[in-house]
Amino acid sequence: MNLELFSIDEGLICGVDEAGRGPLSGPVVAAAVILGEAHIEGLRDSKKLSARQRGMLAPIIKEKSVAWAISLSSAEEIDRINILEATLLAMNRAVDLLKVIPDTVLVDGNQLPRWKYKSRAVVRGDDLIPEISAASILAKTYRDALMNKLALKYPQYGFDKHAGYGTAVHLRALRKYGPCPEHRKTFRPVSELISPQSISTAKQGELL
Repeated sequence: MNLELFSIDEGLICGVDEAGRGPLSGPVVAAAVILGEAHIEGLRDSKKLSARQRGMLAPIIKEKSVAWAISLSSAEEIDRINILEATLLAMNRAVDLLKVIPDTVLVDGNQLPRWKYKSRAVVRGDDLIPEISAASILAKTYRDALMNKLALKYPQYGFDKHAGYGTAVHLRALRKYGPCPEHRKTFRPVSELISPQSISTAKQGELL
C-alpha cells in the first residue's frame, strides 16, 4: 500500500485511536494527535510495542507533535449508550479538545463519529498512519496509568495486572467480590453477577 496516498491534499492531519473497548471494567480512552512535520522513530500500533517502548514514546509524541489531546467515556456511559457509541463519543471529545483545528481526521478502524470534521476511517490505520500510531500509544499509556490508579482504589481486582480485561485472575475476583462501580454492567460475565447484594462495598480510596 502506498502510504503517501494518505497525505496527498489532506492538509493538517489528525490521527485518532482508542484503547479499552474490550475490557470488563474502566473507561474507553481516545487520543487525537497532529504530528505536522514531526518525524518520530518507532511509531506503530501500540499493541505491538512493549509497555517500556510505549512509555518512552509517549512523552516524545507530546513534545514533538503540533497538538495532542486525550479524552474518555466512563464505564457508566458505556453501559448507557453501548461501547461503540461511547468509543465514538470519546473520539469526538478528544478532537474537540485539540488546540489546533485539523484539516483532515483519520480514524483507526471502520467507524467514524458524527462530527463536523472532514474525516476517513482507515482499517489497520494504527500500523499504517504515523498520526494514528501516535494516538494509539497515547491512548494506551493513559488508560494503563488510569487502571493502575483504579487498582489502588479497588485493590481486590488487580486492575494493574490486567487493565480490566477478562483474565482468569480478574474473573475469579469478580466471582468472589462482585462488580465494583468501574465494571461495565452490560458486559458479560459482569451482567450475570449483578444482584442488589453483589456490588462491591470494599473500601474506596481517592484517585491519585
